[in-house]
Amino acid sequence: MSMIGKTLGSFECTALIGKGGMGEVYRAKDQKLGRDVAIKVLPEEFAKDADRVARFQREAKLLASLNHPNIAAIHGLEESDGTHFLVLELIEGDTLADRLKRGAIPVEEALKLALQIAEALEAAHEKGVIHRDLKPANIKVTPEGKVKVLDFGLAKAFAENQEDMNLSNSPTLSVAATQQGIILGTAAYMSPEQASGEVTDKRTDIWAFGVVLFEMLTGRSLFEGNNVTQTLASVIKSEPEWQTLPPNLHPRIRLLLERCLEKDPKKRYSGVNDAWVDIDKALTDPAGVFAQPIATTGRSKARLPQMLSWASITIILIVIAGIIVWNAKTPEPPQIIYVDYDLPADQEFTALQSQLVAISADGTKIAYVANRQIYLKDISKLIANPIQGTAEDPSVPFFSPDGQWVGYFSSTDMQLKKISIEGGAPKPLCDTGIVLGADWSSNDKIIFSNINNGIVQISANGGSPQKLIAAEGNNFFYHPKLLPDGKHVIFTSGLEKGYKVFVQSLESMERKELIEGDCAWYLTSGYIVYALGNNLYSARFDFDSLQMVGAAALMIEGVFRLDDSLTFVPQWALSNAGTLVYVPETTTPATTSRTLVYVDREGKEEPLSFRPDFYHDPRVSHDGMRIALTISRKSNQDIWIGDLETGILTPLTSDEAINNTPLWSPDDRWIDFASVRTENMSVYRKASDGTAEVKLLASMSNYGILPWSWSADGNSLLMQAITLSPIKVDIGIFTMEGDQSTKLLFKEKYHEKCPKISPDGRLMAYTSNESGQNEVWIRPFPNVNRGRWMVSKGGGISPLWSPDGKELFYRSNESVMAVTVKMDPNFNHGTPTELFRGKYYSFNLLEVEFDQWDMSSDGKRFLMIKNEAPTTSSAGNPRKINIVVNWLEELKERVPAD
Repeated sequence: MSMIGKTLGSFECTALIGKGGMGEVYRAKDQKLGRDVAIKVLPEEFAKDADRVARFQREAKLLASLNHPNIAAIHGLEESDGTHFLVLELIEGDTLADRLKRGAIPVEEALKLALQIAEALEAAHEKGVIHRDLKPANIKVTPEGKVKVLDFGLAKAFAENQEDMNLSNSPTLSVAATQQGIILGTAAYMSPEQASGEVTDKRTDIWAFGVVLFEMLTGRSLFEGNNVTQTLASVIKSEPEWQTLPPNLHPRIRLLLERCLEKDPKKRYSGVNDAWVDIDKALTDPAGVFAQPIATTGRSKARLPQMLSWASITIILIVIAGIIVWNAKTPEPPQIIYVDYDLPADQEFTALQSQLVAISADGTKIAYVANRQIYLKDISKLIANPIQGTAEDPSVPFFSPDGQWVGYFSSTDMQLKKISIEGGAPKPLCDTGIVLGADWSSNDKIIFSNINNGIVQISANGGSPQKLIAAEGNNFFYHPKLLPDGKHVIFTSGLEKGYKVFVQSLESMERKELIEGDCAWYLTSGYIVYALGNNLYSARFDFDSLQMVGAAALMIEGVFRLDDSLTFVPQWALSNAGTLVYVPETTTPATTSRTLVYVDREGKEEPLSFRPDFYHDPRVSHDGMRIALTISRKSNQDIWIGDLETGILTPLTSDEAINNTPLWSPDDRWIDFASVRTENMSVYRKASDGTAEVKLLASMSNYGILPWSWSADGNSLLMQAITLSPIKVDIGIFTMEGDQSTKLLFKEKYHEKCPKISPDGRLMAYTSNESGQNEVWIRPFPNVNRGRWMVSKGGGISPLWSPDGKELFYRSNESVMAVTVKMDPNFNHGTPTELFRGKYYSFNLLEVEFDQWDMSSDGKRFLMIKNEAPTTSSAGNPRKINIVVNWLEELKERVPAD
């Protein structure tokens, strides 16, 4: 029976992490200490088995004795209503088994991981504890690269006269596991003596350590079979296929594996520390982790025995020459190498709404955007370094053909720029709107698309952009690539539900639709690779006819793409040399992404009883009984109404349109919301109890509008009014009286947004970047031109009024700020003060802000959204780049030329 959503003592189980013979493991929230933990629950059917319970309790005692940074810690052993469970350290990251699904691990990385595994085993053995179930599924690697060995459930103190546990108690050897066709994990890592039911000691862990290291280096299972008997027979009788190891592997590592995998335990290493020493020696060898060819000098040159005649030497040389010629005629295909690069703990991807990774044409360098600057990584090196000079909110990085320059879009000053990979002063190329993709071609021209002008071309030295393909209203163009003939461009066009890849002639301007998808990449070997949702596909492309040939093949699943029902670029790039880089998807499905909490002025949280979901735009009703919000699911957004007393959510809209930013009418009878049902986003209205049909309330020619604030008398609705070519955000007003017109309240060259009318209707707070950054301002209302005052300091967005109108609240990074406001006889305000800090959800797209908080009707608490997804990264954001060298070989295999 699943424990998800249930509470054990003070622990609320939120997600299933895994299952094993000794129990199910759940992610849980420790409600007392406010931390996430792992809960290992003894299966209900075992709870009455005294022997099983005793073993479970012994696991707790053994784990408690192991205090080591590479061993998952235990926090406690608990019991609740007859359910026994362990409270364990929650380890974020992938298991080694997950990592091995993508193939072999590069030698140096594998050895560094093995070094940590060895340290964990050594610490356990020093305490007299044997793991007895070491396998990739029981080894986690955190996003920072730290190994944590899990689950000492079969461990036991190796007392000299203690009988061995019966093999039938192995977690893998259950009734289900003996069925045909199941590859057995645990059995495949048992030592021969363990598989034979003999007494075991710490050398059984040394055997398993050798098996795990062998698999890391080869990417394939060492022992396997279709059932228990075949698997154990393979362990006992089969020899490793040594030829599958990486060629020229350091001799110490080959010897280490041979010693660990001796079937006779007497011939194995006596302690895992011996293996640790060999790995450390190989890693610190100045020559590297691969065997080096023997250098020859005049004094040490090898001589042929004098008994060999010159005829014999000639024959040998002919044979050698023949081997060389044969190898030249039948070269081995390049080896596909998979490399994971985890962002350091002090880095976090930025610009997720746009392209953030790039790779050089030769496949040797990667650029990515983190901490609001560009980092450069040589794929042969372990770390990346920031390119000095790019700390100006860059996005859409791209390389010059020779890999010596990186181009990018700077949102600080809205310019396309380039910078040397060595750093220095960036070189502005031109002013531009938001860039949606760029490509630096071999003729030293850069083509790029932006919101304002469609697809344009500019010299790599800068100048005036030349328009190639004109913009078409709100139908944007993404990810343009100039084909090798310089006469055709491939690009993506469309909105959320209709992305398609096109090719267009720059001479005749004829346009052809190629395929459904986006972010296409052309390879000169005759393929187009493109994204469809979160997956990468490839199909053959005939350059002469400019047509797709044959069926497309799925290549990569789970490429990161922010699923917010808005326009975001999948994060991947491909080099001419065939090296693929991509950010893997790490978030869980949208239904478990976020939770709602009330937070008081001191920062104390009170979770709401609504189930986790992908929430946006929360608004509390004036009577404080309900909330309206947006929920994103797959490629759609709808408005939902939540009952704060019962915790029940009810959909208000359930159609194919994009619906968001709900707003309660002053009497709570209506919900006004933005919706895309025609060409522009307009404001629609529906009764808050769900009755009656949706009706159009307000629209504005050439603008998309979002409802934001009603005056208390219900006569004036303030809105965010957005135009996209060029992008500009202004404040609009809709009046219920008279002709019910919609117009701009005022129009300046700055972005003004998030307008909120004070409870007495005399003031309007809003966000503006007039000072050079977003700050909160106040104007009189409705006569907005009679004055304006900046009330925030150091940045501010999303203002909220207190119910009595005496305070204004706003958000500044992770802080919630408060400032007092007075109007009698003249306007004045106090100094902003911080109420509390916290990592709560916020969101903006381009220059448009979306309120992601609200205030309770009594003014004592703030309604906030928390990212609570059980992911391998904080806040649901990715922290990894996957690199696949020679990926073209895999592409050729899956999409053959014939």
